[in-house]
Amino acid sequence: MTVQKQLIFWALAFAAFFVFIYLFNAVLMPFVLGAAVAYLLNPLVNKLGGLGMARGAAAFMILGGFFLTVLICVAAMAPLVYKQSAELVNDLPGYWEQFVGWVEPYSQSVFARLGLDENAINVKELAGTHGGSIFNGAQGVAGSVLGSIAAGGMAVLDFVSLMVFMPIVAYFLIKEWIGITNWAEGLLPRDHEGTIKDLIKQIDMKISGFVRGQISVAVILGVGYAIALSIAGLKYGFLIGLLSGLLSVVPMIGSIVGLVMSVLVAWFQAGELSYVAIIAAIFLVGQVLEGNVITPKLVGESVGLHPLWVFFALLAGGSLFGILGMFLAVPVAAVAGVLLGFAIARYKMSSLFKGAHKNSNSENSEDASAQDNVKDVEVPVEAEQAVETSAQQVADEDDTEKE
Repeated sequence: MTVQKQLIFWALAFAAFFVFIYLFNAVLMPFVLGAAVAYLLNPLVNKLGGLGMARGAAAFMILGGFFLTVLICVAAMAPLVYKQSAELVNDLPGYWEQFVGWVEPYSQSVFARLGLDENAINVKELAGTHGGSIFNGAQGVAGSVLGSIAAGGMAVLDFVSLMVFMPIVAYFLIKEWIGITNWAEGLLPRDHEGTIKDLIKQIDMKISGFVRGQISVAVILGVGYAIALSIAGLKYGFLIGLLSGLLSVVPMIGSIVGLVMSVLVAWFQAGELSYVAIIAAIFLVGQVLEGNVITPKLVGESVGLHPLWVFFALLAGGSLFGILGMFLAVPVAAVAGVLLGFAIARYKMSSLFKGAHKNSNSENSEDASAQDNVKDVEVPVEAEQAVETSAQQVADEDDTEKE
């Protein structure tokens, strides 16, 4: 198969993948989450299988413990998260008024220096009008979402179906993991089997470095921030801590967002710099522990994905396919990153990078050296033929003398 045909084949394969995601977007979530859980827990099942336990029993035990732990955590945290979310939505207009009252004296001073009429622009009235409409809209959206969740409907039905089908998908994927991988390897083209396996290994390293590394770090940071902020007495501290951990799947983003939100809430809550410093110190300590203890222990030297690449992939996946696209963003980003690196490496080995003139000179030098070698080989052959001819003449002369 020529290079052009290979490019066409793989381009059509990727196009078919995206068309498939687009057509079955509504029903793929249980399968995608089930595959993610299976990929996350497969190493544990392999270890139990190595100890002699049947793979089906090991998968059932590991998945049962995992989902039971998740269920307990969600049941324990959901009421507190719901309560603090409702309180935050109700308190936002008051925080906005405090902020406008703090900004208004400075705005009047700026207007005076610019030579503007201080009475022409009423900052408090302007901010109150637009800010009120914004927060009223936010309250309406939040109320409708919370009301939909409480009242039931398709959202609850989808959630229940997700919770039912996802464990089933994860169980069968883990149980048949070895057979599935062997079947996939059997489909690889034999001419490029080694190259494709090497690329798959690189993709696996990147995805595992993110899933088993960065997500574990994000969970630990989220729980740690939530507990620390709650102990410090910060309003909505548990909610802000969990949000910081959720956003920490992109390194630094979660800590920065959590720090800004916590400092603002601490200032509105207490109005004292000492309390704000305490809240900021929590995130500073968290960053020190993450960089020196948590990340080295969990992630180690594994090759992961660049934070900017992950951030772009999450935004692009979310804009194309919503929540499903965000879950698919990381593996797709890993595949794209590895293939792009492979393409760049091949480009640097080609004449497009090295230059056609240099390449032709090297080919000419190789041809010249090959011709010299041929000449060197032909000389002893001619000498051997001359020796054979002289020997034949001597034999003929001896025969004549005998006669």
